[in-house]
Amino acid sequence: MAELHHECGIVGIYHLPGAGGSSIIPPGMESEVSRLLPRMLLDLQNRGQLAAGISTYRHDRDQLLDTYREIGSVIEAFRLNRREKYEKLMTKYAAPAGIGHVRYATCGREDRSYAQPFERHHGCKWKWFSFAFNGQLANYSELAKELLEKENYHLTRQTDTEVIQHHLSYQLRAERPDLVEMFRNLAKKFDGAYNLLYLNAMGELAAIRDPLGIRPLCYAVDGPLIAFASESVALLNLGFQKIESMEPGEIITIQDGKIRHDRIAPRQKRAHCFFEWIYFANVASVLDSQSVYQTRARLGQELARTESLTIDDDTIVVPVPDTAKAAADAMAYELRCPSMEGLIRNRYVGRTFIEGNRRGDRVKLKYTPLREVLEGRRVILVEDTIVRSTTMKALIKHMRSKGGAREIHVRVACPPIVAPCFYGIDMSTVGELFAPKFLDDPHGLNDEVQHRMAESLEADTLRYLPIDALARAIGLSEEDICQACVTGDYPTAKGQQLYQIALGQTGTQQGRTYEQKLEEVGSAST
Repeated sequence: MAELHHECGIVGIYHLPGAGGSSIIPPGMESEVSRLLPRMLLDLQNRGQLAAGISTYRHDRDQLLDTYREIGSVIEAFRLNRREKYEKLMTKYAAPAGIGHVRYATCGREDRSYAQPFERHHGCKWKWFSFAFNGQLANYSELAKELLEKENYHLTRQTDTEVIQHHLSYQLRAERPDLVEMFRNLAKKFDGAYNLLYLNAMGELAAIRDPLGIRPLCYAVDGPLIAFASESVALLNLGFQKIESMEPGEIITIQDGKIRHDRIAPRQKRAHCFFEWIYFANVASVLDSQSVYQTRARLGQELARTESLTIDDDTIVVPVPDTAKAAADAMAYELRCPSMEGLIRNRYVGRTFIEGNRRGDRVKLKYTPLREVLEGRRVILVEDTIVRSTTMKALIKHMRSKGGAREIHVRVACPPIVAPCFYGIDMSTVGELFAPKFLDDPHGLNDEVQHRMAESLEADTLRYLPIDALARAIGLSEEDICQACVTGDYPTAKGQQLYQIALGQTGTQQGRTYEQKLEEVGSAST
């Protein structure tokens, strides 16, 4: 649903020196593969629309490592609709290696200083680095407090990205470290989701996926060319044939013209975020060998199995564009009734959570109900999830008043969201969520509770996907996915602790749970 904030996306590309060519880049362009970074970021635009940036490395320029970042979408940030300005940027930052980032703010403000990659300039080449980060550190406040307790440390931003930057710098303070050992040390400190792409002025690159694999990260190799991306679609559209998901806890380093695979943490329980498949990821992506499109289609099949409505000639299935379309189509196929686009989305209107809090007005700008499709019909409205409910309530009212729908039966291809996320999704307090107002127990969903929820939304009926259907639809075992936001069972110690804090502050807290004052976190953790 548009009221759920996205996270971030990262990409990287490196052309190894020496003989050999790649089928993906034309001859003579080996030293300018950084030109591919904006193209890759376009395919990850779904993961963040507030800012975009790149850092590139080139050994024969004064700025060995150089960073460009700007507020706005990829098209806006890189001036893709202004040919001359785009070419000027690409010429300035042309290089055989680079990393990139698209941002949505789950932590910190929405200005240029928070845009990534973050670069730390230094006269010593191995201390001069840049990095891009996807995820959220659940123990951000403790890590910040640890830094501030050191002599003469100061933080200028309220974001875990800066905290990571300082911890990286601290690892580099004495002598040149082994990159694998450096990130092993950090893995012992970090709690949460942290996929990183790291590039330094020695021309060394490291890609790291957190030990639980909460956020996706994949890579592909074509001759001397290696690339990384949060989602496979960014590599597929470049022309890579064999795309692999990085293992949780894996690090891939490029040093001295060689690619090396290592681990930063022992193999342990996995906790892949199920939201990646049902909402966040591009529908064309494959994450950890599981197709996003096929997962969403199976979610629709699961919804159809639980449907109790009598399907007649006036019944139609309507998806809320766009992430619910695959589920709606599959559900309609199973129920043998039409799936129709009764809502047309205006793709030139910004996402409602970026545009502001007057969601009713934003819904009217963003969605146009087709009266010729909806009027007098019994509508099964399929949505991917309901988080805060304000957009859904406004949409139902809009479909009745402008579309003339006779009945609206909401079907949600996700269980009720009952708990916050502390790993990169911007829903960090219990009080902001819709479902906990009706549910004391995540497993206590029944017809009476769903009836009260439907009345609150002004829908005729409401049905959620059962929790046990998630793993079946994704194709992974329940033990391998993070379902904390629908069960309250978190995969890390700090996540569980923050949940208890959030429960204790329901109805009173303003702001994100993990952005508490440091002294409050210190007292809560003792």
